[in-house]
Amino acid sequence: MAIDFKKELETAARNMIFVHDPDLLIKIIVRMVVDKVQVEHASILMYKPDRQAYVLTVSGGSLAKKIPIGLAGFDKDDSLIRFFRERDSRLLFNSDVLTLEGAQAYLKTGQTKERLKHLLADVLYQMKMLETVTCVPSYFRDELLGILLLGRKKNGKSFLRGELDFFEALASNMSMAIRNANLFKELKSELDKKHQLFMRTTIALVAAIEAKDNYTHGHTTRVTNLSLEIAKRLSRKNKKAWDNKFIEKLHIASLLHDIGKIGIPEHILNKRGALTIGERNKIKEHPLIGVTILKPIRELEQALVGIKYHHERPDGLGYPEGLKGDQIPLVASIISVADSFDAMTTDRPYRAALYKNEAIKEIRKLSNLQFNPRVTEAFLELCQEGKL
Repeated sequence: MAIDFKKELETAARNMIFVHDPDLLIKIIVRMVVDKVQVEHASILMYKPDRQAYVLTVSGGSLAKKIPIGLAGFDKDDSLIRFFRERDSRLLFNSDVLTLEGAQAYLKTGQTKERLKHLLADVLYQMKMLETVTCVPSYFRDELLGILLLGRKKNGKSFLRGELDFFEALASNMSMAIRNANLFKELKSELDKKHQLFMRTTIALVAAIEAKDNYTHGHTTRVTNLSLEIAKRLSRKNKKAWDNKFIEKLHIASLLHDIGKIGIPEHILNKRGALTIGERNKIKEHPLIGVTILKPIRELEQALVGIKYHHERPDGLGYPEGLKGDQIPLVASIISVADSFDAMTTDRPYRAALYKNEAIKEIRKLSNLQFNPRVTEAFLELCQEGKL
């Protein structure tokens, strides 16, 4: 039975974002590769900062019996590691994936430069020692996080092009997921320390979102700043209803309001043309994905309502639950106005930005339909005073 690699990749990516333990995450990936592609073994060399080396962290299949986990380590100057850190595979083969067959065939052509000839020969020796026929590096930006090592297929056949493309895409998703898992791990530990350190880690999570969506760079910071300005204006009218806890909840919720976009495919987020109905519905999942991601962090419980409901509308036409009027938490209503204003005044892949005065008119027109009238009023006062 043929494997639907696109479906498997989407399933893997969806599952990855909910795992906050990096070690558990790579165990799941290795198990999936062994089961789905039926290889003799799959292992991961993962960079461990405390050892300053790439260590055989997880191994599934036959190799696990020969090389104990944690004992095999490769420093940054090792031939196998250097080959991928310097992106020599892409230079030689126009692909980050290296296969034993491809490397052997290339060496026989005699076209290899002297430096790369010796380096590639060393890499082939190490691959044979590790019983590996395919190496798939995982990068975060240009940093090599790890290498997926694959043994032969159990049926003895070579990997198909579609399978290699699947491994490469899986490694790309894996790098983001591992990076995010490490950030979540840091976030949990920082919650017990100074608040300033916690906020820095939160901002690192925001950077992870914006690294995925090319068109929202700076969006989160602007939404957060505007949300806090609106809250200050509202507090003037009813000081008793506002305290530091509410402001902190709003601050964190506005910073993380789009965290769920980590779970939305990049080709949808960065699509230049109009979205299909299916793609729009996929994007509408991001508030609930964000809540699912952050729910295990108990200290963020109060901020979840802002993340979950910032696309609800007073007229009941919002999502995910179609709440109406005062059913919508105030923190979410504030983020809704700030988020919509910034979206309107920023170039998006499917349309050019509106002028500020046009966006202001639109928000005024949609007061009590899309936007909370109290929040709209505070926003319009800030506009009239030239504070935006």
